[in-house]
Amino acid sequence: MIKANVISGYSNWKKFIKRPNDYLNKKLKILSKAPSFKKKNHEFSLLLTNDEQMKYLNLKFRKKNKTTDVLSFPIKIKERKRLYIGDIAISYEIIKKRSKKTNFFLEFDKMWIHGYLHLIGFDHKKLNDFKKMFRKEKLILKYFHKII
Repeated sequence: MIKANVISGYSNWKKFIKRPNDYLNKKLKILSKAPSFKKKNHEFSLLLTNDEQMKYLNLKFRKKNKTTDVLSFPIKIKERKRLYIGDIAISYEIIKKRSKKTNFFLEFDKMWIHGYLHLIGFDHKKLNDFKKMFRKEKLILKYFHKII
């Protein structure tokens, strides 16, 4: 089963997601039943933060002095029977701004899914890779949102 450890690093997240750990692990429980994710037994951490912290992380790790929506830090650490696959950070302000056109939970789900796919080896450096990753994101979102 896929498991997440959610770290709330910015209090405004609580305005939308009261118990982020419960929210995300409920989604992951659903995802773990999907055919291509059934045998996954790994864990990751998710930092819910703000633009200021994202800008700092983006500068420190990617040498880009600007904020961004999501950052992924893949790593593989075997712990007992579970594999730790890395960390994801998401910016509250960007999700909130995008959610004015859709909804907060949809935008949040898009971002953690995008980050999660990076952790399991997807990227979008080439157009063909971008298309594969985008299709996988949409497929996962269909498990959670009927509007996609």
